[in-house]
Amino acid sequence: MTDHRPVKKASSILERAADIFGTDPLANAPTIDVAKLPPAKVRRSRASADRPDVAQAIVTAAPVEVPADILPVPVRDPGRAAPAIVPGRQGSIDTARLAEAGMVVPGSAVTGIAEEYRIVKRELIRNIHGGPGRPIMARGHRVLIASANPGEGKTFSAVNLALSLAAEADHDVLLIDADIAKPSVLARLGLEDGPGLMDALADPHLPMRDCLIQTDLPRLKVMPAGSSTIDDTELLASARTESLLAALEAGAPGRIILIDSPPILAASPATVLAGHVGQLIMVVRADETREAALRDAVGLVGACPHIQLLLNGVKFSPGGRRFGTYYGQGGAA
Repeated sequence: MTDHRPVKKASSILERAADIFGTDPLANAPTIDVAKLPPAKVRRSRASADRPDVAQAIVTAAPVEVPADILPVPVRDPGRAAPAIVPGRQGSIDTARLAEAGMVVPGSAVTGIAEEYRIVKRELIRNIHGGPGRPIMARGHRVLIASANPGEGKTFSAVNLALSLAAEADHDVLLIDADIAKPSVLARLGLEDGPGLMDALADPHLPMRDCLIQTDLPRLKVMPAGSSTIDDTELLASARTESLLAALEAGAPGRIILIDSPPILAASPATVLAGHVGQLIMVVRADETREAALRDAVGLVGACPHIQLLLNGVKFSPGGRRFGTYYGQGGAA
């Protein structure tokens, strides 16, 4: 029996083109609106062919704004200066507390202690800028204030130096409390506590401006110690510490960073911090610091290339030096 049903004719090339590309072969015109076509698929590289989420992430990911002062410090165009970090907190120094403790008091009459620290800071500044017969010291603007043992006056010296340096017209000073176990810089100055050094190192998403206090002295800023952890030494030894210091220096070419260190023979972070500075002031308390302890301490901070001794608590001067009395006397000079 013969099948008389019509045989379906195969589509011609033109007809298949019309189906695929939307072209009418008779009218020679498109039969679909190209503007309404869905967007073309993103071609994935061979390396990401086995990861279908890669191409989609590239297409759908939205730009994320990251604060400029979050560590690590981003690589910037060398031709553009990085902006300085503006402290996010404000604080007023308790001058009455400073006077009661026999410390340098900003804006008050010149005292003997103020003159003593003027001499100390001049030596630090000479090392920073160099001069005749004195080369510029690498990282000389970073200064660690340390002592062999607790109670020898390192924080007293660090705060006094910071107050004295804050009077300089060509510099500003950032005082960092790195004595994490027993911080006392804020108590000396009468400032409120809050996030600080260890918080900035532990949390990569914490803006550093939240860890800085702008005091009522325009050229003095303070970074508290922050929250202590069991990994303090490891955090200070990490690359983030160098990134943090570099970020704090950015946009502030005249800045001097003073770091109040833990006692060298009592806590390990001091040996780590010594590798990040160009100058170290070793505070030695008269009649208390033993020579053996001093030698041991100096040996532990040998990573710092320039160590100077500062004698604290002296009851007399061999040369009869008495600073401060000259400014309180009237008459001809």
